Parts: sequence; structure tokens; C-alpha cells
Amino acid sequence: MQTHEVLNQSTPLEDYNPGAYPVLREALERADAGESLAELDEVGALAGSSEALRWGDLAERNVPRLHTHDRFGNRIDEVEYDPAYHSLMEHATRFGLHGAPWASDDPNAHLVRAAKYSAWITADAGHGCPITMTYAAVPALRADEELAARYTPLLTARGYDPNLAYAPTKPGIIAGMSMTEKQGGSDVRANMTSATPQPDGTYRLVGHKWFTSAPMSDIFLTLAQAPGGMTCFVVPRVLEDGSRNPIRIQRLKDKLGNHSNASSEIEYENAVAYRLGDEGRGVRTIIEMVNVTRLDCVIGSATIMTQGVQRAAHHVTHRAAFGKSLIDQPLMRNVIADLEIEAEASLTVALWLAGLTDKAHAGDERAAMLRRIGLAVSKYYVCKRGPSHAVEALECFGGNGYAEDSRMPRLFRESPLLSIWEGSGNVAALDTLRAIARQPESLEVLFDELDAAAGADAHFDAYVAELKNEFADTGDLEYRARTVVERLALALQGSLLVRFGHPAVADGFTGSRLAGVPGNAFGTLGRGVDTAAIIERVTPKV
Repeated sequence: MQTHEVLNQSTPLEDYNPGAYPVLREALERADAGESLAELDEVGALAGSSEALRWGDLAERNVPRLHTHDRFGNRIDEVEYDPAYHSLMEHATRFGLHGAPWASDDPNAHLVRAAKYSAWITADAGHGCPITMTYAAVPALRADEELAARYTPLLTARGYDPNLAYAPTKPGIIAGMSMTEKQGGSDVRANMTSATPQPDGTYRLVGHKWFTSAPMSDIFLTLAQAPGGMTCFVVPRVLEDGSRNPIRIQRLKDKLGNHSNASSEIEYENAVAYRLGDEGRGVRTIIEMVNVTRLDCVIGSATIMTQGVQRAAHHVTHRAAFGKSLIDQPLMRNVIADLEIEAEASLTVALWLAGLTDKAHAGDERAAMLRRIGLAVSKYYVCKRGPSHAVEALECFGGNGYAEDSRMPRLFRESPLLSIWEGSGNVAALDTLRAIARQPESLEVLFDELDAAAGADAHFDAYVAELKNEFADTGDLEYRARTVVERLALALQGSLLVRFGHPAVADGFTGSRLAGVPGNAFGTLGRGVDTAAIIERVTPKV
């Protein structure tokens, strides 16, 4: 007998198209954006190729390295990336996943971008951070016409140049965000970085930033204390004379995951900065960048779930135990179907939020209000579900999933980040209450959206009726914030699935998430769920 004969093992999930995932395609078709399916196919075909997946492996394994000085002792503050990282960035910008939608006249530009972004980060999630920040910087720059005119064309251009150079000389630029300080964390009003006005209209920044991702970005949006209070600034990496702005990278963070993306601590040593918006209104100015970033947190978490269940479904299709394929074992079918229901619900609401971004950008006030509260609700809940989903998907592999070459540990390590980024659980839950307090009509708009699905599913109708009672007594609403926001999120997902989702997925969701059926673990679906139809949707066609 040959000891090296390989039996009963799966095949690599490579050279497939994650853009073929039904949820992505159905969202585009619903929005009459079917002409964009060819773009989605192009992005997905490369993202799922062995070549692009290899880029992701290399960028994640060969982590960024900080060089504070050159060999002669000159301060340079440069981060060196594996060439694979630059390949990923080059293609992401060419596909228009950064700022390009803001310069498009396509009425579905942000929805199309969201679908392509979801397919693309299958190859690597880490480089998605600077792509997201570049996407999010454009609307924030509108607080100043001159700065918007200077940088928006560069942020939306489909060119990528990783070298440090004066921004207007480059074919396209990348933006970063630098808000957090060690004493404040999410409480950015506690920031201590100072901004001193200069006779030429610029400011000089002095201070320490605790988390600044993508420190090789061309510009940073940052917060600092000006004479008039907390203010937003644009800080260029390279100045007009070609010299480097004194932004000192003190160290790179040694993180749980997200290894391909450099996150750093920086010092502003009298760095030149341009004021963005009025003094004292920094948080209000930068909040739109934060909200757009949160959209990608929801998309990213939903995509991690999608990747996890697709990989799990592929694995159990090719693996046998106890005399038959794992996918034919009843309990495994329950697990895979349950994981897919969660992934579909999460990605459906993420794409719906992207579609609302298109409508809000076109001036639809109702869409803007619905996006504001829907984004806060979904940022909390979808991102919270990511880690438990990743664990269950990994477990479908058994010990094979615990090995790095399965790529499943990467998903697991990545999954907590999206809940932490731009406001962890409590911040996101309280932000929902803040949105309701500032615009009470936003809750009415959300309930109107839920009511659009009334009458189609008894479990859903009963759940929404009970949910509305949660707001009858607001005395201890902050204490109950997580419970209330979770219930809003589930109702929103249920409404979208009942109206637009696959019937088997919608029935499985309402029967398990809204009906009060016991079972907190995945794989606890009740009887009668059409697992065959659900598993067919998620199993990759290789």
C-alpha cells in the first residue's frame, strides 16, 4: 500500500468567480443595473483566480516593514510592502473600488461599487482598508471647495502610484484617516493634538495619533484642537516643494489579523495641515467619512461570512465521513444552510445600504434618513455576527480549517476588526439611539420600511409588532441599547429578505431568527427549511 496516496480530501477553492454569488447579482438586477454584471464578472474572475489569491497570501504573510531612517541616517518614515500588496491596490483602483463612484454619473454607482468590492476582497481584506478610506474621504472634502477641487480628481482617478511624491504630480492618490489618540479612543473630543494657525493660512499640528492605518497614504484627514475647538484638517504626506511633511511613524502595530495593512502610531512634528471646514466643527465635518467607512465595515463583515460559508460548502461537498459525503449528512446540511441564511441576510442589507447611498447622493432625503439609521443598526449587528460565523465555518473543515493554508484562520482573525473599526459595539448601538434622538422621524421612516413587508410572513409581522413596543418606555433605553438595536437589525434584515430574498432563505430566516425558536448556535434550524435550495445557492461552481 502506498503511504502517500491522497484520499478523501477536498480540492482548493480557486479559479472560481465570487462575483457569481446570487445575492450580488440579484441586487444589481433589482436596481436595473444588470449592465454592470459584466464588470462584476471581470472583478470576480480575477479575485477568485489562483493568481490573485496568491497575491493575498503573500501580502498577508510578508507583513509591512517600517523604515524610519535610510542607511545614511536621514529620517524617511517609509513602510515597505510586499509587491503583491501593490498588485492588489493597483487592480482595486483600476476597478474603481476607491473614490471613483463619486465622479460617476451612473445612478447605481455606489451599489455597483459595493458588489465589486465584496467580490474583490475575497483575495485579501487588508488592502481594502486604504481603498475604503479613499472612498470615504471624498464626501468629507466637500466641506471646503478649494481642497475638494484640489484632491477629489486625484482620489477618484483610476491610477495607483505607491511612491511618496507631491500629490498633484501623481496619476491618482490614496487617503488615510488619523483620529484616534491613546487617551481617548472613540472619544475623539478628548484628543490633545494641537493645531496652530500660520500667517499663510495653513496650520501646524503637534501630537501623537494612536491608530493611523495605511501610513503611506498621500493625504490624511485628521482631527486636532485649533483655537476654536476640535477641527478637521487635511495633512499631505509630501509638500509642494517635494519635501516630506514631518509625520513620524513611531511603530507599526502587531495586530491579531489584517496583516497586509500597516497600522501605525504617528507623531505630528509641526506638520503642515489645511483646515477642512470651520474651527470647532471637526467631528461634524469628518462624520460623513466615518459613516461611509462604516458602510464598508458592513460589506466587509458580510463578505467574510459569504467567503466562510462558500469555502465550507465547497469543502464538505468533497469530503466524506461515515459512508457518505459530508454535505449529504442531515446535520451538516442544517449548519451550511444556517450559515448561508446569515450571510445572505447580512450581504442583502449591506447592498441595500449602498443603494441608499446612491439615492441620498441624488438628493433623496428619505433615503438619506433611512441610510443614517439603517447604517448604525447594521454596523452594530452585522459586524457582531462575523466572528461567531467565522468560527462555525472554520469548524466545518475540522482540523484542516485550523491550518493556515486553508485560509480559514485568516477569516477568523479578520472578523473582529469590522466590529471594532469606526466604533465598537457600544458606540454603534448608542449611535443608533443618537440618530433617533436627533431625528425622531428616522425611526418612523424605518418602521415604514419594515411595514412594506407586512402581511407576507406571520413570524415577521408578530416580531415587528412586538418590536414597536420596545420604544413605548424610553426611560432605560441606553441600558437596553444592544437588545433594541439587535431587534431593529433583525427586523430590517427580515423585511428585505421577505420582499426581495429567495423564498427558502426568507422562510428560514423568519422561522429561526424571528419566531423565538431556541438555538443560539448555527445549525439549529427547525423542520421544514428547504436546505437543498439554500445550499445550491451558496456552493461555488468550480
